[in-house]
Amino acid sequence: MMIVVMKRGAKTSEIGAVVKSIEGLGLKPHPSRGPEQTIIGIIGGENKEEIIKLKFLAGVEQVVPVTNNYKLVGKDFRPDRTIVKVNGISVGGDEFIVMAGPCAVESRDQILSTAHTVREAGGQVLRGGAFKPRTSPYSFQGLGEEGLKLLTEAKKETGLPIITEVTSPELVDMVTRYADILQVGARNMQNYALLEAVGKVRKPVLLKRGLMSTIEELLLAAEYILSNGNSQVMLCERGIRSFDKATRNTLDISAVPVIKQRSHLPVIVDPSHGTGHRAYVPATARAAVAAGADGIIVEVHPSPENAMSDGPQSLSFPEFAEMMNGLRPVAVAVGRTMSAPVEKGESTHS
Repeated sequence: MMIVVMKRGAKTSEIGAVVKSIEGLGLKPHPSRGPEQTIIGIIGGENKEEIIKLKFLAGVEQVVPVTNNYKLVGKDFRPDRTIVKVNGISVGGDEFIVMAGPCAVESRDQILSTAHTVREAGGQVLRGGAFKPRTSPYSFQGLGEEGLKLLTEAKKETGLPIITEVTSPELVDMVTRYADILQVGARNMQNYALLEAVGKVRKPVLLKRGLMSTIEELLLAAEYILSNGNSQVMLCERGIRSFDKATRNTLDISAVPVIKQRSHLPVIVDPSHGTGHRAYVPATARAAVAAGADGIIVEVHPSPENAMSDGPQSLSFPEFAEMMNGLRPVAVAVGRTMSAPVEKGESTHS
């Protein structure tokens, strides 16, 4: 891949002319407009001589190759950080975002009570699984579309946007009708048909790192989504499998600064799956803030001991509120902001 770096202050007409020239070569342009400068990625083609000639067009500063295997995801293509917009919330900006809710939607009372608790504690996004890929075929697999309808009802009551997992390309259209954010789970990180499918919709995507995947493999998986046209992608460190059995997985906190150095995409940490024990979730959540993550996604349940999925790693309502109070001073210490608790009946977002 090559990229065209436009001069600062390049005119819209000059950028358009470069895009048309790239298309005239039978190549695919990917413009990325920053606050001061535009960069245009070029996908396809082996004739570098023709591409390099673009440097003579008006408004072009230089044409340079990208050496990373991941092209659109890397900072060479977009030096400025990507801000993912979700119903008035900005993920990747100065505010630290908290997504929370049950692993699986089980009932109307369960998801509504959780949604109100998440909102009142200062959480900004409601999570809940309607389709659950489970290791055992005999485990609870989710309520399907009925679960999506219950999430939508919870959204109407609280104003919280919803994130839920999509498990196959065939379900993308259905889940897109209900969800504000599509989650691609760890088991599907290299499900390339699914990555291409979510890349063709215009909804934000949370892509989780696979249980035994490297950081480069995660970035390349994200490349599938961006190369299909969807630039609203968030990367999630959710723990990787190791030899240690003290925790369910090994939460790779070091992945946060590594990804931040290599990519412009927001980074979310999942301390629930990363540890598998609710006792460790608050501490690892604080570590995520300190490491520079843009947010966390945690599991919260009205009765964790009775949860149909992932009860041992789910926080109770009081534990979630306590964790949120513990995160705020850490966020302030590293120059981030967090939403304050919300009284019952207050508006969620202006």
